[in-house]
Amino acid sequence: MSSFVKILLLLAVMVCMSKAHGLNQSEHCLCQHVRNRIGSKTDIKDIQIYPATIFCGKVEIVVTINSGLRYCLNPKLKAVQKLMASIMKPKTSTTARPTETTSTPGSTNTARI
Repeated sequence: MSSFVKILLLLAVMVCMSKAHGLNQSEHCLCQHVRNRIGSKTDIKDIQIYPATIFCGKVEIVVTINSGLRYCLNPKLKAVQKLMASIMKPKTSTTARPTETTSTPGSTNTARI
């Protein structure tokens, strides 16, 4: 077989593989199925938000409840958007005392009141 035919075959295989990879992009997402409702908010232990990436083209919201069960929420639902807004909203302080932030090399930042 000539080297020209080999190169042509190699290119054809590469094109087929890249097309197949593009079709299965959703397989790289964590959330294959999403819930369309939020359970009890008091049962929520942790919420993780994964932004869209080149591997998964959608925002994913993964909720862990106190029992350890994990599920995905639909980020387009109004209730989920309200929950995210309330979590992301900066907490307002009820005290007017200044804080001082200190850190040492190799440690995390801590705030003193």
